[in-house]
Amino acid sequence: MQRYFITPEQFGDNGVILSGEDAHHIARVMRMKPGDEVIVSDGAEREARIVLTAVDPSEVRGDIAEGLPMDREPLWQVTVAQGLPKGDKMELVIQKGTEIGAAGFLPFQCERIVVQYDARKEAKRLERWGKIAKEAAEQAHRSRLPIIHEVHSWKELLAAFSSYDLVLFCYEAEGHEPGAATGLADRIRQAREAGRLTADKAHRLLLVVGPEGGFSPREAEAAAAAGAMAAGLGRRILRAETAPLAGLACLMYESGEMGGR
Repeated sequence: MQRYFITPEQFGDNGVILSGEDAHHIARVMRMKPGDEVIVSDGAEREARIVLTAVDPSEVRGDIAEGLPMDREPLWQVTVAQGLPKGDKMELVIQKGTEIGAAGFLPFQCERIVVQYDARKEAKRLERWGKIAKEAAEQAHRSRLPIIHEVHSWKELLAAFSSYDLVLFCYEAEGHEPGAATGLADRIRQAREAGRLTADKAHRLLLVVGPEGGFSPREAEAAAAAGAMAAGLGRRILRAETAPLAGLACLMYESGEMGGR
């Protein structure tokens, strides 16, 4: 069933109103009619199955048939901090990361970014990233929308570490030696043994991944000093847009989302 995210204000006591791109999508793309059903969510507290009563490209109305549980979110809330990659790679990370279950995305600048960051274009870029996350969340039947953070400087990123229960710093120098217990899954196990992660708590995790040029040794030292645990993603070098998705999938498994623990 088609799913749409709306604002809490669009929810009434017994019905909802969809407008803008959502109304156009229902009327023109999906060609729905009165009597058809969709699912709507405010991304925070309410989710419901809706029976459409009026369909127009500018406005769609529907009656609430039943409230639904908001139970499609992973227990661990993982934010992906991604060093700004070039081209449209960040869009891919947001799209696929949303499908996998990321709670948010935090793009940042660092020493080896290849892209030329233009702060004047940030508002437009954030708007596009938000739209991509919304569409991916609807397609994946997420209960909540991921948070798209503004682009952080390296200093701002380090300061943000204290807001998370665990920060995992993906570093290509880790996990290459046979027997080294520094892979991402190893770090999760170590955090569990130290009591920093438990199986029944909604922990907030930050997964930090570098750009095409990776991280410098100086940045790795600064991240460790700020409280991050360095972690490897295997003995192969992953592309900037592949690493966060591989790391996120590993964390989803370790949290029990995919049958791990």
